[in-house]
Amino acid sequence: MLLSGNVGDESPAVFSLELGDELVQTRDWLHGFAESVIRPAAAEWDEREETPWPVLEEAAKIGLYSLDFYAQQYLEGSGLGIPVAFEELFWGDAGIGMSLVGSTLAALAVVANGTPEQTGEWCPQMFGGPGEVRLGAFCSSEPEAGSDVSAIKTRAIYDAAADEWVLNGVKTWATNGGIANVHVVVASVDPALGSRGQASFIVPPGTPGLSMGQKFRKHGIRASHTAEVVLSDVRIPGRCVVGGRDRLEERLARVREGGRGGEQAAMKTFEASRPGVAAMAVGVARAAAEYATEYARTRVQFGRPVGQNQAVAFMLADMRASVDAARLLTWRAAWMARQGKPFAAAEGSMSKLVAGETAVRVTEQAIQILGGNGYTRDYPVERWHRDAKIFTIFEGTSEIQRLIIGRAVTGLDVR
Repeated sequence: MLLSGNVGDESPAVFSLELGDELVQTRDWLHGFAESVIRPAAAEWDEREETPWPVLEEAAKIGLYSLDFYAQQYLEGSGLGIPVAFEELFWGDAGIGMSLVGSTLAALAVVANGTPEQTGEWCPQMFGGPGEVRLGAFCSSEPEAGSDVSAIKTRAIYDAAADEWVLNGVKTWATNGGIANVHVVVASVDPALGSRGQASFIVPPGTPGLSMGQKFRKHGIRASHTAEVVLSDVRIPGRCVVGGRDRLEERLARVREGGRGGEQAAMKTFEASRPGVAAMAVGVARAAAEYATEYARTRVQFGRPVGQNQAVAFMLADMRASVDAARLLTWRAAWMARQGKPFAAAEGSMSKLVAGETAVRVTEQAIQILGGNGYTRDYPVERWHRDAKIFTIFEGTSEIQRLIIGRAVTGLDVR
């Protein structure tokens, strides 16, 4: 989104934040789906706390829930395809939005770290198509390893005689966990190396030994399935280690000799996904700010719209400014990632930190503006407030984001 002339060049420098025509069309198309399909279904599926299969089916019919659609957005030239798409879907509803995009994290883990053959074989099976919607699940967190991925205990042992990996352990907080067709599981190959001894493994559909443990009843994003995944002597083909066994062995050998092992698989996946998660939070915050603004224009108290009161108008001003600021940080991080620019100051973490905390604050302010109405389920702002909180927790808590940013800006080993 940034074009500039060279020093001494007669052509003027140009700076633009306008989206391209194709991206505008995609945004408007998604907004229409969010408005006409997602929002009318949101309250029902929040109450049911179940995966909204009919909505996924409708999305599959129009090509929205598909590997092709998400791949196009990830490859969009400016880097803003995914942020724009996610903002609109989560403007519709965060729980349903998470069901629509939950498979992308598993797909991203394979695309970012895997071979072209693995991407071609397994990623389509995470989405399926109309009449046969499928799911993917990325399984990293464990009961004793949330923010601290180095504490992962799930073990992968290679059986050379059978050319198979044997996985044992328990994963938790897995979106689509246990009901997905394809699971991508982070496991330790060499526990002595900590996080540098880990790898990701693809568990094909129907593999014996993988089962769903506890399904979690959540505060928010209830239309998204979250559960434990239990791995009991799960045997998968040797080729199912993400990136290939040869590359894994080369990396482990370098680490054992004191060299660098490269980025840890789970952290690489999360870092790549953070601007997308930030965009989800922006969508929820924007929904609340817009709703509260319209309410303040039309709700009359003491003979005038409540929005005429400075206390309310100033709150709305802060809400709008915060949403726009969070979006700009998100777009910057997404643009940098697409252009291959390193996050030298942890710009990806900045976007998630600010957007997540903005969503919590703005949705709370929306409830305040609606007063008693905002506290009831007759109005959507209480659901948006419940949904918003997850963005300060999953894929790296706000505290972890601050730790990452603090290390980046100081150059010190902040603990």
